Amino acid sequence: MKDLFEKIYKDKGPLGKWASQAEGYFVFPKLEGEISNRMKFQGKEVITWSINDYLGLANHPEVRKVDAEAAAKYGSAYPMGARMMSGHTDLHEKLQNELAAFVKKEAAYLLNFGYQGILSTIDALVGKDDIIVYDVDAHACIIDGVRLHMGKRFTYKHNDVESLEKNLERATKMAEQTGGGILVISEGVFGMRGEQGRLKEIVALKEKYNFRFLVDDAHGFGTLGATGAGAGEEQGVQDGIDVYFATFAKSMASTGAFIAADQEIIDYLKYNLRSQMFAKSLQMTLTAGALKRLEMLKTMPELKNKLWENVNALQSGLKERGFDIGTTQSCVTPVYLKGSIPEAMALVKDLRENYGIFCSIVVYPVIPKGLILLRLIPTATHTLEDVNITLDAFDAIRARLDNGTYKRLSASVAAAMGQ
Repeated sequence: MKDLFEKIYKDKGPLGKWASQAEGYFVFPKLEGEISNRMKFQGKEVITWSINDYLGLANHPEVRKVDAEAAAKYGSAYPMGARMMSGHTDLHEKLQNELAAFVKKEAAYLLNFGYQGILSTIDALVGKDDIIVYDVDAHACIIDGVRLHMGKRFTYKHNDVESLEKNLERATKMAEQTGGGILVISEGVFGMRGEQGRLKEIVALKEKYNFRFLVDDAHGFGTLGATGAGAGEEQGVQDGIDVYFATFAKSMASTGAFIAADQEIIDYLKYNLRSQMFAKSLQMTLTAGALKRLEMLKTMPELKNKLWENVNALQSGLKERGFDIGTTQSCVTPVYLKGSIPEAMALVKDLRENYGIFCSIVVYPVIPKGLILLRLIPTATHTLEDVNITLDAFDAIRARLDNGTYKRLSASVAAAMGQ
């Protein structure tokens, strides 16, 4: 019999094998200072394009005031216990009611965390006789939720409605045999590519197929739609989304999440969501803070307007200079380049050390081998000066990538890794 840890000693995984070269710099980096467009990295000021603070609320003085007052009033523990037992308050109900009204649903329910919440929502919605059909590029939290499912599941090609319909045909035949139902899952905005899910087209398929539709709108909530209510509002199909999910970790600059749906669906979920039934209630400091953030989201459209001014300036500038930013339809701004993982390390180090630009780097296995994805997240706190500095820096690093500079610089790293 093998030692359980034998595989750990032999194989650190596709990312873990780079730990000695990458940790502390490329992964698990430590940004310092107030969350803003400019922060400190290893003692140097950098323009930060890696913070999901879309509306700039993280350090807004009104937000910090409410957070501080709530901490002074309630401390960090209150309320104690799970919602069903002893952790339910008027403030939780108030936040749920306001969130439901904002996203135009009958009811909403608070979740402690986005990842845990969507995973548990999927688990609660389906039984062993039901079939899940989901986008192959779905976030890890959705994939993990699907893994809990004891029944059948199918993936469809990313944002491919024809592929979805073929899988719905398969799922329909299977559901007729099992006596179950069908759950379709998409994201409102896919966080790596920035593409919106094909929500309008998916909702239209309800006329032909019998399924329910769950949307994870983590990146769309607060950034898309006339009022900021998300991708469903942007595409005019919010009514066709049966269960709407969003997190506080992006536009709301906090911790927590929520689901919204018809009252009867929410009533069912709140009695069957294991991650909430058996977990401590969302702390009052976070609940009070979320109420303030939601109020600002609703009453200060200038925050979203400034965000999109920066998004449009950055994305149009990159396209004008010939960069491939894919087909993003959101604030998420991917820049695709060709190169190896060692080249990517050399490129990002150059960006940070010599140009003062901090953005996320994404490589294989998240994207195909031979590609480098630099992901930029514009926020309302960025300036047009930040955008112009970044565009010039990207021109410079592309030239060095093309002329082999990073390949030469990365040769020692590749040799050390046996590549």
